[in-house]
Parts: sequence; structure tokens; C-alpha cells
Amino acid sequence: MKVKSVFRCQKCGYTSAKWLGKCPDCGQWNTFIEEQEKPKSEPARRQLTPFSSEVVELSAVGHKENIRQMTGIAEFDRILGGGIVDGSLILLGGPPGIGKSTLMLQTSYALTRRERKVLYVSGEESLEQTALRARRLKLGSDGIYLLAENNLENILEAINKIAPDYVIVDSIQTVFHPELSGAPGTVGQVRECAAEFLRLAKSGHRTIFLLGHVTKEGDIAGPRVLEHIVDTVLYFESEKQQVYRILRSYKNRFGPTSEIGIFEMTSEGLVEVKNPSALFLAERTPDIAGSAVTVTMEGTRPFLVEVQALVSATNLAIPRRQVNGIDFNRAILLIAVLERRAGVHLGSSDIFVNIVGGMKIKETAIDLATAMAVASAQGNFVIPPDIIFIGEVGLAGEVRSVIQLAERLNEAEKLGFKVAVIPEKNLRHKHPGKLKIIPVATVAQAIAAVR
Repeated sequence: MKVKSVFRCQKCGYTSAKWLGKCPDCGQWNTFIEEQEKPKSEPARRQLTPFSSEVVELSAVGHKENIRQMTGIAEFDRILGGGIVDGSLILLGGPPGIGKSTLMLQTSYALTRRERKVLYVSGEESLEQTALRARRLKLGSDGIYLLAENNLENILEAINKIAPDYVIVDSIQTVFHPELSGAPGTVGQVRECAAEFLRLAKSGHRTIFLLGHVTKEGDIAGPRVLEHIVDTVLYFESEKQQVYRILRSYKNRFGPTSEIGIFEMTSEGLVEVKNPSALFLAERTPDIAGSAVTVTMEGTRPFLVEVQALVSATNLAIPRRQVNGIDFNRAILLIAVLERRAGVHLGSSDIFVNIVGGMKIKETAIDLATAMAVASAQGNFVIPPDIIFIGEVGLAGEVRSVIQLAERLNEAEKLGFKVAVIPEKNLRHKHPGKLKIIPVATVAQAIAAVR
């Protein structure tokens, strides 16, 4: 019987009879790949792993007391919500060389020390290459089983034979279902293989980690449905050239999202950073204009970051605006507010804003610190090193209240800061610590208070 060829978008799964440069469904460019489509008369693909249950009342369903298992890696356990939930499917993504395989090998070793059996499935490296990495990281080998395989049926057979507590698949883009015609990494293969691993995790109450590649745009490769199938999505944000790696939780059915873990890449693997606030402020120069410190919240965790700004006169018709670490449009808004509401003349100057340490901050509580850093750089006045700034800035130049102020102030006090410039509306919550509080209603008031 004749086999039909179709072109399928690798982002959303849209099919076309001919190649298209731009997908009409998701709008992505150059995502169509030719695939062989089976005739409809062929038998339907069977599920390799059965997963079903009878209808029961909720009150009749029992539960385990210790459903979470700690790995002993505190940063990793925290972003998962307090440990690994049994029977969950976890996706770990990030750029090549960022440390995904390293973190999984270290997690495997930590789990075996708690008398757990781990199967590490590598579709990209041989057994000898994986073992070489483990020896370089000085990890023990008892309880860790290795398998170099891409065929999904053979992987499931090995899992049923060994019966591990945890399975690590490195990576999901290299695994293929033998009954599907597409190449490994295509939409159909990634979707079906991930769904098979989901059924395996839920039916066998074993946790499965899927490692994922990323595209040039930084998104996890494969269809978007991959992120919907799994229970948890973890993603390495930092560039691989940086020493510090930031692991962020984007989705977690069993815990909070937007938590982050910070690791340092060393010759012996990823090492936890216990005090990121001290890390990001360690090389701060206190007597230079254009530097301000704020406290940001990532999930439930407060830590201090330094915002740096550089303002210089320009001969260009359109001044440059370059921003790293915060949203570009947000920075442009703050520059406009400074010029219009606070009388800071910036129209003929190049402005550069940077969050030290490679952090990417999304919350608006750092607005006041960003505005103060730019104002300091333009006015060439030094902000005292023991002051922090917390507050959101509105278009009218007002400083708006923020949430979790007490946690932010406590973290600043631990690091030795003496003064906190905060929104006036936050005064209804008194801080019991020793910090001197300076309430401000506008950005202009904050600048005047510091100068």
C-alpha cells in the first residue's frame, strides 16, 4: 500500500501537503519537516503500558504518608516543592552543556545513598562515556544502572526487568517509538514517547526524569504539548559560559512555581549556592555612582541583587538603550517616568542597565532600585552602600506597595543593610527589626531623600 508523505510543523503539529515557510497555525518559521504517514487501513498503534482504574469514591482512595522523597540536594529539593513526588514525570530543559546530565547524575548518586534504585538511560552517549562523567564527578556507582538505548520498547523492557525506583531519560528527543514512522525528535515521536512514559510513571508509581533540548529561541524543543503532559517543568536559565547556573521551576503540579535554585559549576559538578544574596553582592563597589540594591522574591525565597546603570552623552540621533536582566519595555517606561515626573534629563544620553550576576528579574518590586540607579548615574551621585530600595513605580511617578515586604526587609537586615526606602503605602505593616525605614510616595521623593 502506498505511503503518503506529509509536512508537519515541529512546534504545534499542524500538517500540510506541501512544505511551508511559515506555519499558519502557530506562526513559527522553518518548522516543517517531511514525515511518512501510515495508511488508515493499518492497525492502530498499541499502548505499550496499560494504565486504567475502576471508578471509586474519593474517600476510599488511600495515600502514602511519605509520598515525597528528599534527594539531599537542598536547592533541587526546594524547587520541586520539598522533594520528589513518587510517580511524577519531570522535564528538565536547558541549553547544551549547561549541566543537565551532570545534575541528573548527581541526583542519581544522592538517591542511591538513600537506598533507591536508579536507571539512567542515555540516548546520546555510550555506557563508557557516561561512566567517565560519573568518575570525573567522583560519584559512587552502587545502585545506578546504565542503559544506552533509543528504542522505546527496549527501554520499557529494561525498566520492567530491573524495576527501578527512578528512571532518567537523556534525552526525550532521542527516543523513538518503533511503530511510528517519524524520525526521533519529531512532533509525533516526542508526544507519543512522553505519553508512554507518563503512563509508565502513573501505573508503576515510579518517578521519571526526561531531559529536553532547547531551540535557538530558548524554548524546549518539540511540541508544546510536551510541557502539558509532564507534571513538572524545570529549566536552566543561565548561559553555559557563566559559572553560576540558575534552575527555575516553570510548572509544578505538586508545589510552587517560580522557585529557583542556584548552583556553581565546578570541576566536580554542580555545587549548591547557600547564600545567593552574599554571592551577587560580593564584588560590589560601594563608591561608584549608578549602583542600587534591591530585594527580589523568587517564589518564597528573598535575595538581594545589585542593579547597575551607566548614563553617557551620545552623538547619535537616537540614543542607545541596552538592558540586561529585566524587561526592556519596563526599563524604557522607567526612563520616561524619570524624565517626565522626576526632572532627570535623559533624552540625549545612552543608557545601559544591568542586573549583576546574570539574573533575570520579572517582578516589578525592583522598579525603584532601577530608577535610582539610572538617576544616580545621570546625576553622578553615590548611593550609600547600606541602603536598599523596594517598590513598584507607576506612570505617574508614584511608588506603589509590594507584597512580602517583611521577608524582604529581614533578608536585607541579615546582610548588614541599615536603611530601607519603601513605598509609603507599606507603612501599615510595621517592621520589628532595626532597619531605618524611609517611606516615599514618588520617585522624586526617593531621589531627594538619597541626595
